[in-house]
Amino acid sequence: MFKILLVCALVALVAANEVAEVKELVNDVQADGFVSKVVLDNGSSASATGDVHGNIDGVFEWVSPEGEHVRVSYKADENGYQPQSDLLPTPPPIPEAILKAIAYIQAHPSKE
Repeated sequence: MFKILLVCALVALVAANEVAEVKELVNDVQADGFVSKVVLDNGSSASATGDVHGNIDGVFEWVSPEGEHVRVSYKADENGYQPQSDLLPTPPPIPEAILKAIAYIQAHPSKE
């Protein structure tokens, strides 16, 4: 999972098309988990903590070429990778006709 974090941070750097210097770098690996953090002078950063069970909580952020601050937080555990961000796409709302059909099916279960 840490590899995904680093790849995302590197992609952000390449997209920005600039050379950034590392302001802060922490890689602390212990028997019961880890803490990792990188902060660049261009506003990009990434951090993550993990435990002995493979659960990871992290965040990465950068400034887009349009000047927008992008932040993605995530959790990775037995339920998989779960990113959260205002910029991630979301599904469209379920059409009213489908909601009515689902309600009807639930109210009238099959007799089989």
